[in-house]
This record gives sequence, structure tokens and C-alpha cells, in this order.
Amino acid sequence: MGEIIDQIEYNPFAMLTRIFRQSAIPPEYHSNFLHLYLDIAWYGLLSGSAINFLNIYATRIGATGFQIGLIGAMSAVVTLFLAIPSGRWLQRQNTGKAIFWSSVLYRIGFVALIFLPMLSDKVGQIWAIIAITFLMAIPLTPLGVGFNALFADAVPVEYRAHVAAIRNVMLSITYMLASLVSGYILENVTFPLGYQIVFGIGAVGAAMSSFHLYFIRPLQTAAPSLQPKPAPDPVILRPYARNLSTTLRLDVWNTRFRNVLFALFAFHLTQFLAIPIFPLYNVHVLNLSDDHIGIGTALFYLTVLLGSTQLRKVAHNIGNKKLTGWSVSAMALYPLLLAFSTRVWHYYGLSLIGGLTFSMVSGAYANYMLEYIPAHDRPPHLAWYNVILNAAILIGSLAGPVIADAIGLSGALLLIAALRFVAGLSISRWG
Repeated sequence: MGEIIDQIEYNPFAMLTRIFRQSAIPPEYHSNFLHLYLDIAWYGLLSGSAINFLNIYATRIGATGFQIGLIGAMSAVVTLFLAIPSGRWLQRQNTGKAIFWSSVLYRIGFVALIFLPMLSDKVGQIWAIIAITFLMAIPLTPLGVGFNALFADAVPVEYRAHVAAIRNVMLSITYMLASLVSGYILENVTFPLGYQIVFGIGAVGAAMSSFHLYFIRPLQTAAPSLQPKPAPDPVILRPYARNLSTTLRLDVWNTRFRNVLFALFAFHLTQFLAIPIFPLYNVHVLNLSDDHIGIGTALFYLTVLLGSTQLRKVAHNIGNKKLTGWSVSAMALYPLLLAFSTRVWHYYGLSLIGGLTFSMVSGAYANYMLEYIPAHDRPPHLAWYNVILNAAILIGSLAGPVIADAIGLSGALLLIAALRFVAGLSISRWG
């Protein structure tokens, strides 16, 4: 299998010509791989339009840093409560169908955003965004828990880096195009109609992404994620405590996976501390237009695309764990350089750097995590990952604006850069 993979040319154009032929891939994997590529391509359309410009829209109608933080925090609160129950629910479901219907319910929320600017009250719009993201988080939880399990069941281990790399390429291309087109629309169509068009583009991407998720199936040879090995049953516990421990799958924290959870918590915390700060800095300090932001995002994903072509080779040489750790440390460059930026071309330059480091992280960290998860017991492990992910989102989304208020936007970016560097070192050393 490794010899077959090594025959594939890892440059963007060779990749794209082979995606639909998949000549080096066994025929039984063609359907899953193709739909995984098309799923992420349409998701890139959604991300580069509606998701990319939602916080910018909120900022332009007067949202504070705290309110922007709440947009991410509300979904995190829901997921913290529902992640473990979702993992148990997924164990009793057909993974493919459960993921599909969860994605449909989640992505209906993007249709609601189209009508959001019709509200005359801007304060009401801001709180409507927060409420919509809160409701969307309910189906997003099983979707987030289950997709990595579905990916692991649908893609053999020897092809995961390959598929992840091509998915990054597809995401980068459609994200770039969507960002550029959205920025152009927002610059040339009156406010808020331009944003309604952009949200509509995102809704189309959301629907088509879900359409392709429907056709992804676990392989016949994949270890079943739906029948986990029973958790250890410590006899010294009282029946109530024993049942609670089994229900919550606390045994996961007694395995090597505990270190992975702590390491990824550090990564995601430093990632999401910056999310509410970026739009405030871009709009209020750099005074970027929507067109500038669209171009910067496109440049970011251009280097994500280029970096993704080397992902398999780098991961093969140094391993997913080291690649994740080193890339997280390198992600410190983005907030560090942004803190010293004063011109639009500074923003463009750091977008290129940031995309390159993100291409490595986004392609490696999930595979690093899956390497420490038993194939027969994925949903509970991934449920706990979603707990720590959303704890990081919640803490980061709320703490980021507080830090910025205390030490200023530039000071907050410098602190986050230092924390990202330390988080990357912790993954390499203890993860």
C-alpha cells in the first residue's frame, strides 16, 4: 500500500487530475474518497462565505468583543453538555446516517442567516446570531463527535494522510474562490444585501456538503465503531459511582489518550483565544475592507493548498505527533506578526505565513489523535475530545476579549503568540 501511495505526485495540479480517476487507489475505496473530497469542497464554499464573514458582519453592526466571543461560546456550552451523550447515542446508530441527518439539521441554521439583515434592530441582529449558533450547536455536537469516527471507518489507515491532504487541497481551492467572490460582492453590493447574498452562497455550500456526506459508508473491513469494548468495571466502587463512571466513560482518562486530550486542549485554547480578537483588530486597527479580508483569506488558503501537497511526505518523515507540535508552535507567528502590522500588505504577508503553518496542523492533528484511539472504541474517545475542544472554545472565546480589554489588542496577540509556542512544545514533549 505504501508503494502505491508513493507513486502519487503531490502537487496541486497532479492531485486534481487524479481525484476523479483515483487510478492508484483500490476500486472499493473510490466512492468514499470521492464523496469525502466533494464534501469538503462544498464546505469550503460555506466556510469562505457565510462562516468567514459572519464575525465581520457582527463587528460592522456594532458587536463588542464579548458578543463576538459569545457567538463561539454558546455552541461550546451546548457541546460540553451533549458531547458524552452524543457519543453514547452514536454507538447505537448507523454512523453514516447519523452524521448525515445531524449535518442537515445543523446547516439549516445557515439558511436563517440569509434573513437576518431584514431585522432593523442591529442589537437584535447580534443576539439573533448568538441564538442561532446556540441552536445549531445541538446537531453540531453529534456531527463533530461522529465525523472523525466515520472518517476512520471509511478510510484505511494507510490512506488517511493521503485523503486528508487532498481534502485540504479541495478546501483551500473553494475557500479561496468563495472568499474572493464574497469580498467582491460585499464591496460592490449595497449593505446589507451583499451579506444576504454571501450567506445564501454559504447555504448552498452547506446543502451540497451534506448531500455528499450521505454517500460515505464505513468499509466492510473497518473495525466497528458501534460496538465498543465494555469499559473496565472497578469493583471497589459503589453501584451508583460505577454506573456513573461507565456512563461517562471515565476510563478513557486512565489511558495514554489522556495526554493527547491535555495536549489538544492546550492547542485549541490558544487557537480560540485569538478568534474574537482577529476581526476587531482587522476592522478597527488595520481598517480593512471586506475586499481586503477576502483577498487575505484567499492568500491564507493558497498556502494551505501548497502546504497540503507536502503533508503526507512530512508526516511520513517525522510522524503526526511531532508535526502537530511543531506546527502549533509555528502558528505563533500569525498573532505575533499581526500585532506589529499597520498596513494591508502586512496582513497579506502574514496570511501567506499563517496558511502554511495551518496546513500542517489541520492535516496532522486528527491523524495524531486517531493513532491513540482503539479502533473498536472510537465514539467515546472522540466524545471526550469534543468535550475538551469545546471547553477550549468556551474559555478562549470568553477570555480572549477580556484579555484584550485588560492589555489591549496588540498585547493580547503577543500573549497568545507566546502561549501557542508553549502549547506546541507541550505536544511534542508530553502529548
